[in-house]
Amino acid sequence: MRRFSLVPGGGHPDAPPAPPSGRQPPSRQLPPGQASLEELGRLLRDVTFVVVDLETTGTRSADSEITEIGAVKVRGGQVLAEMATLVRPAAPIPPFISVLTGITDAMVATAPRIDAVLPTFLEFAHGSVLVAHNAPFDLGFLREACVRCGHPVPAWEHLDTLRIAKQVLSRDESPDYKLGSLARLFPADTEPCHRALADARATVAVLHGLFERLGNLGVTTLEDLQGFSRKVSPAQRRKRHLADGLPTGPGVYIFRDSAGRALYVGTSRSVRARVRSYFTASEPRTRMTGMVAAADRVDAIACAHALEAQVREVRLIAEHKPPYNRRSRHPERAVYLKITDEPYPRLSRVRAARDEGTYLGPFTSSAAADLAAAAIHEAIPLRQCTTRLSPRRPTAACALADLGRCGAPCDGRESPQEYARHVAAARAAITTDPRVVVDVARARIAGLAAEQRYEDAAVARDRLLAFLHGAQRLQRLSALNTVAEMTAAAPTPEGGWDIAVIRHGRLAGATSTPAHTDPWPWVTAVRASAETVRPGPGPTPCASAEETELIHRWLTAAGVRLVSLDGQWASPVAAAARDISLLHRPQDPAGAPE
Repeated sequence: MRRFSLVPGGGHPDAPPAPPSGRQPPSRQLPPGQASLEELGRLLRDVTFVVVDLETTGTRSADSEITEIGAVKVRGGQVLAEMATLVRPAAPIPPFISVLTGITDAMVATAPRIDAVLPTFLEFAHGSVLVAHNAPFDLGFLREACVRCGHPVPAWEHLDTLRIAKQVLSRDESPDYKLGSLARLFPADTEPCHRALADARATVAVLHGLFERLGNLGVTTLEDLQGFSRKVSPAQRRKRHLADGLPTGPGVYIFRDSAGRALYVGTSRSVRARVRSYFTASEPRTRMTGMVAAADRVDAIACAHALEAQVREVRLIAEHKPPYNRRSRHPERAVYLKITDEPYPRLSRVRAARDEGTYLGPFTSSAAADLAAAAIHEAIPLRQCTTRLSPRRPTAACALADLGRCGAPCDGRESPQEYARHVAAARAAITTDPRVVVDVARARIAGLAAEQRYEDAAVARDRLLAFLHGAQRLQRLSALNTVAEMTAAAPTPEGGWDIAVIRHGRLAGATSTPAHTDPWPWVTAVRASAETVRPGPGPTPCASAEETELIHRWLTAAGVRLVSLDGQWASPVAAAARDISLLHRPQDPAGAPE
């Protein structure tokens, strides 16, 4: 067993000194009855909003400037502070803007420049949610001002009262969604008049009026409001209680009907927030509307980290085959190409891979497998007939022998020993070095392109890519499936570690450590409690191909560290991935790489 250090002393390089190893991993659960902010969401009455309005010299932030900033800070319906200032632009104010806003060059002659005003506004708005009527306009000017003044552009959370009004109000209530019309609908003490502070005050009244309407629709948190859509039916919204009590961290959720049948399986880094979104936000997938209507309850499984959640999702979909899931439902339908075990082996398309034979794939469809087989047959003269041949009983050769596409072992022109060279070449191309197939295919693509037969060249390219993707998948799966056990860890943004134990390509154990603690007790515990996985024959004996590929993708992500390895994890030097990257370079009309 080889063992690798996460970092000297455990934890992240910048972590504080680790506690003594051997200590039992502490509990990560909150005290009974105490809910996290993530679990509750941010209630609208507790959020600080800064309602802002700008007056400018034009409509495009790229070639116009700010002439006035007005902002009102509110929380819980109360005004906390106000800010208003004129801003002197570098260029004169256009006459039609002066007529619209009443702001003239004389008024801004002694006003500060934007580089003096902007830091004050950024401090005023820090830690708040920005609100504006037609927010893209105002935020666009603010971001442009930050760039021009050399300030980092804040990642502002924001609300757009124009967008919210369009979702909440009907045309019967307001003829349009202009600020003046809405200020009359939700009686504002200040009438908007194209001056920044007055318009900001009017927008505050509109915001509070919209909040009152949204409260009647069950939207009480900022998260609900950000995902709110009028397209969600009242019946759908009434089911949002199904998310109550679900985990707030990573995990898998299962929608079930009244009979307990699984309708849909999904995964999320925050299960409760994701499930709530099905009942409060507009779902772009139309089929999910029927799923939500049929749902009677939602079950969830809390997971240590995202990888465990993804793996559990794949397993549950394969087990329950929920009608509203489209992918991963039928792993048993995966297609392989197998080199048969007989005196004159050939390529055979099979569904199951449960012996020690040589396989290519799995492929997602029979069509993809046929394309890959055509690429191999183009380069290697394996027989394509399906008759079982015997050296003692010759049979008549087919037309492929006359075309030079087959050595005709059927009529004795090739002995089993001579034919075995072709089989060995095919096995090598599949498992280690695909160069023989690649060279023949690329030469054919170039020849067809020279003859301006671009459609035929594209077919040849598709055959080659199908073969290479199948070989790459096989090589990745085989590399992981032969490892008896490996433990790996990925750093978390909080300063902890997501730890996974993989045995023969299957996720056998998972855990996540708290921030800035010695990870070794956790590694020891998860390895001791991990699932026992025994090796078997075939390219995917212990897990589905999709599960093993999820694990491979996680292992090769940036920052993941190999903690321990029992066995050898390696890929061929001349692996298929090399040629795939070459084929995906910029291409000429024939599809051949430049």
